[in-house]
Amino acid sequence: MLRALILIVFLTFSIPSYAFISDEEVASFQKELQGRPAGERIAFWAEKFIGTPYDPDPLGEYVSRRVIVADERVDCMYLLFRSLELSLSNTPSEAIQIALDKRFIDRGKLENGKVINYEDRFKYGEDMLQSGKWGREITEEMGLVMEIKGSRGREKVKMISREVMQNLISKYPSVLKSGDILYFIKEPSKRVMDEIVGHMGIVKNEIDALYLIHASGSKNNCGEVRKVLLSEYISSMHFIGVKVGRFE
Repeated sequence: MLRALILIVFLTFSIPSYAFISDEEVASFQKELQGRPAGERIAFWAEKFIGTPYDPDPLGEYVSRRVIVADERVDCMYLLFRSLELSLSNTPSEAIQIALDKRFIDRGKLENGKVINYEDRFKYGEDMLQSGKWGREITEEMGLVMEIKGSRGREKVKMISREVMQNLISKYPSVLKSGDILYFIKEPSKRVMDEIVGHMGIVKNEIDALYLIHASGSKNNCGEVRKVLLSEYISSMHFIGVKVGRFE
């Protein structure tokens, strides 16, 4: 019992202050970002979450609580959700309306401030990319692709292999832009729930290098949002390839 109380206190007071950005601060940033390319805005908001603790809730805390905004802890899907919603909106309230579109296969519904149909949300990264709501897929435009076994109605899936992607970004770093969304592909034999995408992250293209901003962790081991060199992440990752989406 004592250990549980200590853990609760630790989680409460170890959450970074920027996880509680006020609506006024959000609106101020949104005003400053107006007119900048969508990708830059997406990367900007992703960086705001760096250091935020990983969400250990198996469903996602935002789903369990039936809310749109749950910035205290994030997983890789919520990080994408929130970064995009904040980047495509001009006010905090408009971000919520965008969330009701982007997070759902059809559209989310709110009653008394609670989401009543989270069962209709996107649960798979590959469905997000295929829907068209999450930008345009540019995987095949970037270079040599390969096919692997699909799932859930997809016979085959095209991706850029880990080795090709590493070589591509080493020689032509400008092939990726800030705000590009990377969907990391699992080895078919390692799928647990027929998932094709095992992880997602956001690119930040800086003068010196390409970076990946992602919720680094797992539901069992926790973690936090980190910004890492993309080349280092790809060289050591256990995923076999990548799909790429872009907002323009």
